[in-house]
Amino acid sequence: MASVTRAVFGDLPSGAGTVEKFQLQSDLLKVDIISWGCTITALEVKDRQGRASDVVLGFAELEGYLQKQPYLGAVVGRVANRIAKGTFTLDGKEYKLPINNGPNSLHGGVRGFDKVPWTPQVLSNGVQFSRVSPDGEEGYPGELKVWVTYTLDGGELMINYRAQASRTTPVNLTNHSYFNLAGQGSPNIYDHEITIEADAFLPVDETLIPTGEVAPVQGTAFDLRKPVELGKHLQEFRINGFDHNFCLNGSKEKHFCARVRHAGSGRVLEVYTTQPGVQFYTGNFLDGTLQGKRGAVYPKHSGFCLETQNWPDAVNQPHFPPVLLRPGEEYDHTTWFKFSVA
Repeated sequence: MASVTRAVFGDLPSGAGTVEKFQLQSDLLKVDIISWGCTITALEVKDRQGRASDVVLGFAELEGYLQKQPYLGAVVGRVANRIAKGTFTLDGKEYKLPINNGPNSLHGGVRGFDKVPWTPQVLSNGVQFSRVSPDGEEGYPGELKVWVTYTLDGGELMINYRAQASRTTPVNLTNHSYFNLAGQGSPNIYDHEITIEADAFLPVDETLIPTGEVAPVQGTAFDLRKPVELGKHLQEFRINGFDHNFCLNGSKEKHFCARVRHAGSGRVLEVYTTQPGVQFYTGNFLDGTLQGKRGAVYPKHSGFCLETQNWPDAVNQPHFPPVLLRPGEEYDHTTWFKFSVA
């Protein structure tokens, strides 16, 4: 069983409303989620000694989330990840999106789903957030009704995303939590052991847009099908880190995606999803300038993301899994984060 408590987290500037915090608690996990961007602000997990640590990067106060920061813990949309040159064509019409990441549009634009208030509804074992994204918001066509539901069951946090559109539009929703299983504020993730259940990945150009090739992982740095220790692996292959989409099995049912183990604490995170891809990101752009919770700073490689989602730039790459949502259809995807100790 899980309990849910709600409290005020902070007030938005110029009387724009109050942001609430919802704490979901089971015997194994304690998760804090705020109504600004459906953001996970804290996630406490016990180690093998039974000591709880917060394993997500974030801020103690609302001001932290309102500043320029790299989507810590937030839900991103209308379309997660990058869209090449911020343009796509739909039914013969060209749409132009805000350019906010080099020459591309990233994570829904300048004011994406991470930078807006959501309407909360408390459930018996979680919380559901909803909002209506108006027609034309950040350049996207059609009104989009969105529901994001967090529920807690023992050591498993489930996130369900649903959406309905008034006009055909691309939709791709994910959560951008940065994890460090040693505890947030630990200097790096090099001692984490990672496994990703993917036979292929998407190579990218210099602006991080997929080239269109679906490349086998076999014999490359991207072969994570057997566990690798991250620090040694990055050194061995002389790479700066990961910021790539891994292609999961094509099933729309729940399937295993990734497993991360931190030997020192015994904490294990397993990710399951209905999505066709996961963006594995190793915090390459973190630079130590953000002041996090409890005086923590977040240098490069101090957290990792496993962003379950459709493949990046799918709206411009017809051989990628379909990303368009049409009127009368429902977007419905779920991801499970399962914590345990080994």
